[in-house]
Amino acid sequence: MLNVLRKIVQDVTQEGNFAASVQLLAAHIKEALGTEVCSIYLASTDGNGYLLAATEGLNASRIGEVILAQDQGLVGLVGRRSEPLNLDTAPSHPNFHFVPEIGEEPFNAFLGVPILHQGRVLGVLVVQQREPRRFDESEEAFLVTLSAQLATSVAHAEAVGSPIVADSAINLIDDGYFKGFAGAPGIAIGTSVVMHPIADLDAVPSRPAEDITVELMLLDRAIEAVRNDIRSLIQSLTTSLPQEELALFEAYLHMLDDSALAGDMREVVRRGEWAQGALRKVIRQHVSRFEVMDDEYLRERGTDVKDLGIRVLAYLQRIREKKTQFPDNAILVGEEITPAMLGAIPADQLRGVVSVRGSGNSHVAILARAMGIPAVMGALDLPAYELEGITLIVDGHYGDVYTQPSEQRLLENISLLDQERVFAEELNELKELPCVTQDGWRLQLWVNVGLTSDITRSLDRGAEGIGLFRTEVPFMSQDRFPTELEQRNLYREHMEAFEPRPVTMRTLDIGGDKSLSYFPIQEENPFLGWRGIRVTLDHPEIFLVQVRAMLKANAGLLGDLRIMLPMISSLTEFRRSKRLIDQAYAEVVEEGVQVKRPQVGVLIEVPAAVYQARLLAKEADFVAVGSNDLTQYLLAIDRNNPRVAELYQEIHPAVITALREVARAVHAEEKPLGICGELAGTPAGAILLMAMGYHVLSMNATHLLRVKWVIRNIKRSDARRMLARVMRMHTAEEVSLFLNREIVRLGLSKVMPARSGKVAH
Repeated sequence: MLNVLRKIVQDVTQEGNFAASVQLLAAHIKEALGTEVCSIYLASTDGNGYLLAATEGLNASRIGEVILAQDQGLVGLVGRRSEPLNLDTAPSHPNFHFVPEIGEEPFNAFLGVPILHQGRVLGVLVVQQREPRRFDESEEAFLVTLSAQLATSVAHAEAVGSPIVADSAINLIDDGYFKGFAGAPGIAIGTSVVMHPIADLDAVPSRPAEDITVELMLLDRAIEAVRNDIRSLIQSLTTSLPQEELALFEAYLHMLDDSALAGDMREVVRRGEWAQGALRKVIRQHVSRFEVMDDEYLRERGTDVKDLGIRVLAYLQRIREKKTQFPDNAILVGEEITPAMLGAIPADQLRGVVSVRGSGNSHVAILARAMGIPAVMGALDLPAYELEGITLIVDGHYGDVYTQPSEQRLLENISLLDQERVFAEELNELKELPCVTQDGWRLQLWVNVGLTSDITRSLDRGAEGIGLFRTEVPFMSQDRFPTELEQRNLYREHMEAFEPRPVTMRTLDIGGDKSLSYFPIQEENPFLGWRGIRVTLDHPEIFLVQVRAMLKANAGLLGDLRIMLPMISSLTEFRRSKRLIDQAYAEVVEEGVQVKRPQVGVLIEVPAAVYQARLLAKEADFVAVGSNDLTQYLLAIDRNNPRVAELYQEIHPAVITALREVARAVHAEEKPLGICGELAGTPAGAILLMAMGYHVLSMNATHLLRVKWVIRNIKRSDARRMLARVMRMHTAEEVSLFLNREIVRLGLSKVMPARSGKVAH
């Protein structure tokens, strides 16, 4: 049954048209269960009933016409209860409703299961049979499993406005609206550039060929390139492999003959599909045939076919990349945008970023914020691969994406952009002014950096120091660990630029979602695994080299070097780290380098550190909170996962309580207290943190002047009153509503960006 289920899911997902895929699913289920009828009813757009979307066994001519009211019949009962209904004589049930036009009178056995997505009923999946009998548990479980698979497709189709009835025509792209999560603030208007995952067959979209002759030529070039690679491989292995092993590579060559895969691909292209789409379709068809074979050896040949397809796709993508010319107003679009993709487009041509995966707290979003590029993340329903070369509006304030916008929407957003530019000019006048409230409370505004390009941007906005230097960034850009000299030169560049301002360097923080290609960490649960200080304490040689480089980089400078330790969860870890820093300091002094002893601080990111904050503060020179990870661990939410991104709330009452408890503990030890998470860069977050008594707010340079404007236009007494009210609230929604209302009441609404009107598909 598992193999049958896998084949059904595979066949249905290969079908590009939603209405056709639903009809195909009904046919597969009817065949798999040996029943006489399978029907799929989907919730109508007005939410008042269920539309017959597909059927095998009933009157197919009534698809798209028959609508059952929400409380009507057995289908309505399944929807109301949100649970399966299994009957042997359906017509005798009090809720049975006879629909003569679809011809269901003779059918007695009935099994209906709800199609549920995130707690909402999207439809009902039904199988029926003339013979009175109850479907067994395995059949019911099979249908429940398929309905769960179907729910995701239905939710996606609903979000993008796909027609649920075959032959319906609807344009999803023109003046389209898609929802994601706010990744980096700002509005961008530009031309989309779609980034495809390298050689990922599953990510290749169906697309009509612009020029069939050209597509055939590209396909031929890619196939011939793979054939040449295989011939070279055979030649190089002739003396080292026996003939029977070399025969496998000969078989690869034959697979690419005109009479095999290559011929099938060309035929699909001639029917109007572009080369990459034709490749995907043909490879999937051949692989699926092998996967259902009983013989294990033959099943493995499916892997060979897929490998060949990946090789051909890689060449097709390389040919396409060479032709790519980026527009001056490029908006990067992709299934999962990576830092490398950001770097592929010249910075002066990049206007915005849209990623189907990820969340507003993923590292690409943080990088986009640092670059000042508007970004939308987690736009799960966006048909990314269908958007090549079209006009997009990216609203990074609210997570909105508009495709092929109307002239009215374009004018609205151009107006919003103009308003932002005017406010930005006003903010620019603040860069040399201190960050002090109207009643005299002084706050330090520092920056989070990781790239050399961050230096100018930060200083231009009046940054008073570096609150977080992400030292893993230079480690991630190399193919080996950087030497002590390489690290020292990089750190020195930042320290000299910020002289005499303080510089806070976080020791190497890898693991979780930050990996090094040359130091792989494979774990089932990386966020609760080997990361941060845990890695460097297990590898003191890495830690000592890095600390020595930091110390030497600070030699002869007036600015304070602050070394910050990530992922500390116990006093033992902090003490071990301090001993290693003392050792590195002694070694540098022995070398004759005149350096100041650094300040050593702890980064509070895990709940255990919250409850030991006073003990840690007693032995540390300073304390900082990493609110991104602290929120993640307090709420048990992967901040990179768009499925739970809505639950990741930095103003959750539990998070606010933890931040206040840390503040009280650190104040009791009279130690400096800062925060370097994304919360510090939001107006509402800055107000609450200032009220709690945080001395330093460190953020991406993009947010610095906006936060300074807020602080300079509010009294700390008002902020403390707001905090007192917030501490009595029970939900993040209450907190958000109250803070937004208060920001408006205090005349600070300029920092709350306006929003374009929208109509969602």
